[in-house]
Order: sequence, then C-alpha cells, then structure tokens
Amino acid sequence: MSSVVSYEDVVRTLDDLPSLPAVVMELLNSIDQEDVDIAVLAKKVSHDQALTAKTLRLANSSLYGLQVKVTTIQQAITFLGFQTTRNLITAAALTGCFAESHCPGFHHQAFWRHSIATAACAKVLARQMRFNQDYAFTAGLLHDIGRLVLVSCFPQQYGQALAYRKAHDCYMLEAERSVLGVDHVDAGLALAEHWNFSDTMRLAIAGHHDPETPGAGFLAAIIHIANAVVHALDLVEDEDDLVPPISSVAWNALGLNEEAYLHLFRETELQYEEISMVLLG
Repeated sequence: MSSVVSYEDVVRTLDDLPSLPAVVMELLNSIDQEDVDIAVLAKKVSHDQALTAKTLRLANSSLYGLQVKVTTIQQAITFLGFQTTRNLITAAALTGCFAESHCPGFHHQAFWRHSIATAACAKVLARQMRFNQDYAFTAGLLHDIGRLVLVSCFPQQYGQALAYRKAHDCYMLEAERSVLGVDHVDAGLALAEHWNFSDTMRLAIAGHHDPETPGAGFLAAIIHIANAVVHALDLVEDEDDLVPPISSVAWNALGLNEEAYLHLFRETELQYEEISMVLLG
C-alpha cells in the first residue's frame, strides 16, 4: 500500500475527526467579532459540565494570578475578560477532543505537553511584545494540530514517518514529506479551514516553521520562537528531540535581550507545569 497522502485525502478525512463542542466552534468563529452576546455563550458553555470544570480550574491557576476564586464561567469573564475566558474554554475543549490514537511511536501526552508549553511561552513572549496574549496562547496550542489530524486519520503512515525520523535523525516535517507527501502544516491548514479558524490563526499555523514567508505575520514569528524555545528547554523530555532551526528574521523582529530571554525561560517552565496539570491531569 502506498503511504503517500494527498492534500485532498486529508480534506476528505476531516469529517471523520471528532468535532469540537458546538459552543467551542461558535467561540472560535467569533474570535474577530466584537458584538458577541457573552451572557448567551456563558450559559451555553455551562451546560457542558466537564468543559466548565476544566476551564474554571485553568482560570484559577497561577497563570492568571486572580485574587478571588471564580466558580462560574460568567465570573471568569468578569475577572479575566471575554477574550481570555474564550481561550481557556478552547484550550480545555481541544485537549479533550482527540482520542489517543493507535499510531506506533506517537505519544499523545507528549504532543499536548509540547503544545501547552508552546502556548505558555508564546503568551509570555506576546506580553513582552505588547501583542495580543490570547491570540498567542491559542496559536501556540494549535500550531502543531495538523500532527493530530495526520495521526488520527492516517495512523499507520504516520507511524512510518515517525520511524523514518528516528532512522534518519531528521526533523518531523522532513519525515512527513518523505513518507506521507504532506506535512503537519498542510494538515493543520486543512483543519483550520474545516473548523473556520480566523485568518490570524491560519497565518500563525501556516508560518510557524517559515515566518519569513511574505505575509506570514508577526504572530507566526512569536510561535516560531516559542516552539524553538520549548524544544531547547526540553520540557517534554523527548530523547529524540531536535531544536528546529531559528529564523534570524523572526529572532531579530522580537529583538529581546538576554535578560528578557532568561525571564521567558523561567516563566515558561513555571506556567507549563501548572497548565499541564490542569489540562492533562
């Protein structure tokens, strides 16, 4: 059986994927809208008890440093704002959405740990850059979502790609292209289209390995650097991990000094531990 997968194959299989709760789809689709009826959305979310519990645990984590304990989605919105609460709901839903797949060599927990660490790092970077922290957090969480698409829809072929990476000691993108013919960026974009992600998110997913592409946008540069920092800190403790090459254009665009990076490393490690406990605990 040929292991080559076309972009069309990926698009065709998206309907077989688990779908996000309807309220989360609504939240993702309203990311660029101002006139959202927050009370209605809060009410809809609270009907999903598991999602509500996870979201509130995240809202009460030290990531947000609230002085009060929030016990309802409406309270979370009051104290954290709508954007942030929406992001927490999305994070809580996404990490519970994909079942563990039977793909040889793929570690579901390690995947989410890397995504959560990248989200935490991107949020800290965005704060330093005075960029929208909520966009950065969500984009960090979603940057590799295409890997989950490939793992869920083509587990055997993706297992071969993982074996290829090990044998050739190369980057995952290279292994995916060699074995499958498509990579996780392609698959991530197909899912972003399917789930109606905003253009901001699509650009970040598209450009996180190649932020120098014209029109990639500043968020792609933030995610690119956050991804590299997380690999370098080895938070996921993957013995085969390779630090991806860093774009000097992205590095210079962020223009941070050594002190800022040391702060970034420390903050990322602290927040990663706590968010992992809440989302994967």
